[in-house]
Amino acid sequence: MKNSEIVEALMTLLKERGIERERLQTILEDVFKSALKKLHKIDRQSTAEPFQVMVNLDKGDIEIYVEKTLVEDGKIQNKDLEVEVSKIRSEQKQLAEQEGFDFDENDWNIGDTIVEQINIEEKFKRRLVSSVRQMLMQRIRGTLYENIYQEFIRRKGEIIIAEIKQIQGSEIRLFHDNNKELILPKSEQVRTEKYRRGETIKTVIVDVRKTNKEPEIIVSRKSELLVRRLFENEVPEIQDGIIEIKAISRDAGERTKICVDSNDKRIDPVGACVGMKGVRIQAIQRELNGEKIDVIPWTNDRELLIRRALNPVTPVEVLIDPAGTGAVAVIPDEQMAQAIGKRQQNIILASQIVGKNFLIRPIKQSAFYSEELLLSEIFNIPEEYLKRLNEKNIFTAEAVLNMYDEDPSKLQDILLTSIEKMNAFIRELSLYFEQTSREG
Repeated sequence: MKNSEIVEALMTLLKERGIERERLQTILEDVFKSALKKLHKIDRQSTAEPFQVMVNLDKGDIEIYVEKTLVEDGKIQNKDLEVEVSKIRSEQKQLAEQEGFDFDENDWNIGDTIVEQINIEEKFKRRLVSSVRQMLMQRIRGTLYENIYQEFIRRKGEIIIAEIKQIQGSEIRLFHDNNKELILPKSEQVRTEKYRRGETIKTVIVDVRKTNKEPEIIVSRKSELLVRRLFENEVPEIQDGIIEIKAISRDAGERTKICVDSNDKRIDPVGACVGMKGVRIQAIQRELNGEKIDVIPWTNDRELLIRRALNPVTPVEVLIDPAGTGAVAVIPDEQMAQAIGKRQQNIILASQIVGKNFLIRPIKQSAFYSEELLLSEIFNIPEEYLKRLNEKNIFTAEAVLNMYDEDPSKLQDILLTSIEKMNAFIRELSLYFEQTSREG
């Protein structure tokens, strides 16, 4: 099949899509073998390989050979894979006479094999050629999709710049290099950002998923990883390993807290991240559309870390529970709203900086040093619990705990909740009460 359309089309794919020559050649050989097995009704799972396909991509040639078994005259069951021994002896004798070499019919016996070249034009009719082309394109697409998958799996976690091409409901489609499609799902978008067609944005690759078609490349504007990569790109000391990012907590579009440490005592980690006159931090903020960023110096002293994480608020006192899973932060009354933040943002981000499951519980200074701990002063008590308890004239933590000790079922009737949830609430309240109580 010299200069065949199939080979020429595949060579074009080779150049345009970056498929390796060896891989393309293997695909061609495998597909022709599969087509021949199908034509001769040989099970695809069979280990028998009577066909040999030789592809020369440079010349555009495809040659196919078949191995045939010599059988007794009149005993042929498959004329494509078997040949009568007398026919081969006759052909070889004639060839010997023409070429002038000795002939011995005992050189050709039943059970021996010979190799013959297949006439492709005769063997591959239009219908089979169409089937071969279809199989080839399926294999080529599969290879292309696998190449894309492997490329972006390697690049997972990288920043990638792409242009917004389509906004389909809550999902945004972007294109990057050679029209590779990226997906920015609603869950990875920043709620305060407005996206427009034709706009170029920076995202970070967070996932690559195999599908029946092209792999889905999922990118994010919301991930903490985007902030990490922006700092790595903007601060050379981080790239060099002098400064280390210890923790990041983010409310995308609003505020990020990032904890940094220096492996060189001569270099201030916060100053390096902020840059001369704030040039580095401002460049990062521009990429995040003005998102506020608190850069916090790392310390192994958890109490000090909590104080730094609550910036711009300065706690009067910090009490860490014995289990190390939380702490009470005593906040000046006038700074309480700022300590908690809009949508509890500041207290949540500060807690995440200290530890994944760590919880900082702020309390007003006036309530902390009073004789009774009012339920209304407890930061994280569920509103529905507070309302139902107040309706029963129960206003203090001590009163709730006393009722639980005397008659748990009565407290459950007031809270209108399950035993499990009530017990979890009491455990949390007890811990809070113990930390905030004062003798004398």
